Amino acid sequence: MKLLPRSAFGQTVLLIGILLLINQVVSWVSMAIFYIQPNSQQIHQLLAKQIRVVFIDVKHSELSPAMAEAFQHETGIGLYREKDALQLGLAQAVYYPYRSDEMSKLLGGPAEVRITQGDEYLFWIRPPQAPRLWVKIPLTGLEEANFLPLLFFLSLIGVLSVAGGWLFVRQLNRPLKSLQRAAEEVGRGDFPEPLKERGTTEIAAVTRAFNHMSKGIKQLEDDRNLLMAGISHDLRTPLTRIRLATEMMSPEDDFFKEGIESDIDDMNSIIDQFIDYIRHDTTDKAEPGDLNYLIEEVVHTETPPDRVIQFNAGDLPEIPLRYVAVKRVVANLIQNALRYTEGAIFIETGIESRVAASGPALKYAYFSVCDEGEGIPEGEIDRLFQPFTQGDKARGTEGSGLGLAIIKRIVDTHGGKVILSNREQGGLQAKVYLPLSY
Repeated sequence: MKLLPRSAFGQTVLLIGILLLINQVVSWVSMAIFYIQPNSQQIHQLLAKQIRVVFIDVKHSELSPAMAEAFQHETGIGLYREKDALQLGLAQAVYYPYRSDEMSKLLGGPAEVRITQGDEYLFWIRPPQAPRLWVKIPLTGLEEANFLPLLFFLSLIGVLSVAGGWLFVRQLNRPLKSLQRAAEEVGRGDFPEPLKERGTTEIAAVTRAFNHMSKGIKQLEDDRNLLMAGISHDLRTPLTRIRLATEMMSPEDDFFKEGIESDIDDMNSIIDQFIDYIRHDTTDKAEPGDLNYLIEEVVHTETPPDRVIQFNAGDLPEIPLRYVAVKRVVANLIQNALRYTEGAIFIETGIESRVAASGPALKYAYFSVCDEGEGIPEGEIDRLFQPFTQGDKARGTEGSGLGLAIIKRIVDTHGGKVILSNREQGGLQAKVYLPLSY
């Protein structure tokens, strides 16, 4: 599983968060280096000087009680033997290794530093000049640093900055989302209203170009439909006259009459396939529907009296369907299977996960149509989806070669996928995947 976000929105918010974190870490380290550390060193030097003053005239680590009492009265600095110091608060003091090391360097020997926090902030120091004594030095106005407020404000600034960046990027990406939805609609054969040109200048320029492209595609689609309708009308008119002429042929010419009528029917069928390929039911809107019911309806209509079609319906939810278009897909697949095999035909439905071209695996509803024919050479399968392409002799050569192209075109408008494959037990399998939602 990939932890990093794949969308530009998520990556931008993540980048803002990382930069903010780096900024706070650098600020923290800078404050520690240029403020906390120098301040701590000054305190250590001040304490070391005071201790040197205390022991400036002391020999053999002894100090007269009168001098100690007078010194404490004037400066607040007290000298105590360890027993007395423990009773006065040394037992509750906390040992600080870092301060002890620093004090040892300043005093020129091993020293120990402990600190008591309470009504007073007390330094307890055992100097190398008098290892059996403890020096108590009170420092007013100095307390142990409480970084909780600083951490709170840094966290608050971080949350507000990320939230602000999230709102900014969300607003920035809103036109891109609109472009994505509009592009998906165009891919399905729908043409939305022109998008508002908003956002940054670059996004507005892309939106303007998309609107121009969408308008051009729609115009091209309309012109093509008009051209095909005109061609269909112009071709059907002479075909109709030919059919009428055949009705006037003498009985001696029945052999020719049957051949001509068969050719007229083939030509009408080919014209219908051309129209189906061009139109692919763009006026048929996708609505939630029952795929199993649709297939049962087609199977009931398309099954000849002398053939067997076995349908195994899986448990499917309602999915968005262009009902007429999907019925054409199922009917075309069944008709192909009936044409190219004499055995039974098997249809089943279900749900299957497929990995998309980019992104995580998605669940699709599928239906498959399997026959018991001779199959198709592997190298020819992908080519069959191209218009005017027919299978090899094993699959017959009838028709215009638009059947699979129409199927693929309709499935593509649903955001699905159609896959042809040869079955291990013989025959061909056509499997159609349709998304559970748009």
